[in-house]
Amino acid sequence: MIIHPSKKLIGTKSSLLKGKRIILGITGSVAAIKAPDIARELMRHGAEVFTVMSEMAKKIIHPYTMEWATGNPVITELTGKIEHVSLVGEEEHISDVYLIAPATANTISKIANGIDDTPVTSVATVALGLKIPMVVVPAMHDAMYNNPFVKESIEKLKRLGIYFVDPLIEEGKAKIAPLEEIVLEVMRAACDKKDLINCNVLVTGGPTREFLDPIRFISNPSSGKMGLAIAESAYIRGANVYLVMGPNNLYIPRQINCVSVTSAQEMFDTVFKILNRSKADIFISAAAVADYTPEKRETAKIRSDKEKLQVILKKTQKIVKEVKRKYSDILVVGFKAESNMTDEALIRIAKEKINEYNIDAVVANDISRQASGFGKDYNEVIVVTKSGYYEKIGPKIKIEIADRIFDILKREMASKDES
Repeated sequence: MIIHPSKKLIGTKSSLLKGKRIILGITGSVAAIKAPDIARELMRHGAEVFTVMSEMAKKIIHPYTMEWATGNPVITELTGKIEHVSLVGEEEHISDVYLIAPATANTISKIANGIDDTPVTSVATVALGLKIPMVVVPAMHDAMYNNPFVKESIEKLKRLGIYFVDPLIEEGKAKIAPLEEIVLEVMRAACDKKDLINCNVLVTGGPTREFLDPIRFISNPSSGKMGLAIAESAYIRGANVYLVMGPNNLYIPRQINCVSVTSAQEMFDTVFKILNRSKADIFISAAAVADYTPEKRETAKIRSDKEKLQVILKKTQKIVKEVKRKYSDILVVGFKAESNMTDEALIRIAKEKINEYNIDAVVANDISRQASGFGKDYNEVIVVTKSGYYEKIGPKIKIEIADRIFDILKREMASKDES
C-alpha cells in the first residue's frame, strides 16, 4: 500500500489528536487559502484529516491543494456514493469532529435553518444528526458578521452545543481566527477526557522582572511555555482557565483568560485578586517567580561609571504557600526547578516543599538536563504528590507533559474524595 508523503506529518508535534478523524469543511471565503495550514497543523498533532468543499470554495482554492495537504481524496460533490454519510461515518468508523473553517455567513445561516444544498452543509446535517462535535470558524466582512440574522444563527448553533472560534475584527473584516485558536478548539471538541468541565483552573507562567532602576532588572530565562501548555491542557479538558503570565513572547489564545504582569509582587497581587473574585478549584504555580527582589528600587538610572555596585535583596512572598494558607480547599501544585540533581534528589526536594508549604503536589525538573530547562519545547519532570505517589514524565513536548500532570491530579482528587 502506497502511503501519501504528506501523512509523514502525522504526530510530528504531539499525540493529542492521535487516532482522531477530523473532517474539514471549506466554504467560499477568501480565508479558504488558510485551509492547508489548518489541516497540516491538525495532522502534526496526530489527526487524520478529510476535506469537503463547497462549489464556491473551489473557486478560491483548488481541491488538489487539499489532497496534497491531507494525503486524502477531497469531496467536492455528492454522488451515489452518499459521501455526506460515508465521510462522517457510522458506528465504529464515526468521525470525531467536523470543523468548518472558514465558515461564511451563508453557510452558517443555512446550517442553523436545516438547509443542506452544498457538500459542506449536507455533511453538517449528518454530523448534527449523529451528535458529532462541530467547530465553526467564521470569516466574512464585518458588516455581514454583525447582521442580526447571522448573529441569531450563530447563537442558535451555540445553544445546540456547537463550538465557535470568534473571528478577529480588523480593517472592517471579521478575519479567520489564528491557527493556534482553531487547533485548540478542535482539541477541546475531540478530547475524550472532559473531566475539568465546570472547574476553574488558575495557572501562573513565565518569569518575573525585579527592577533595580527604570531600565535594569533581575530575571531568569523562563519562556512561559510550560505555564501556557498547562493552561491549554486544562482548557482542552473543559476547564475555565485563568493564566497570570510574566513577560513572554508567546501567542496566548483568546480562549485563555490571561493577565500579564511584570514583577513577583504584581503576580502575587493578581493571583489573589482572581481568587477573591472567581474561586479556583486548582491552582498550578508554573511561573519562575523571583525568590529575591531589590529592597530599594532607584527612581533614576544607576550611573554606569561605578566600579562596584551593591544591591540589597529581600525575600519575595511564596505564592503557593499563601494560596494554600488562605484557601485550604484549593488543590495547589507547585513547580521546583533545580540543576545537576539525580531523580532521587528531585523527589526528596519535592516532598520537602510539599510538607513545608502544605500543598498537594510538586512538579520538579532539572534544568541542566538536555531535554529540560527554560525556553525549550520539551520537558522532563517528576510529579510528586502529597499521598507519596511520584511519576517521571518525559522527555515529551510540554503540552503532553501538562496532559499527564492533569491525569495524575485527577486521580489524586478521586482518591481523596473516596477516602
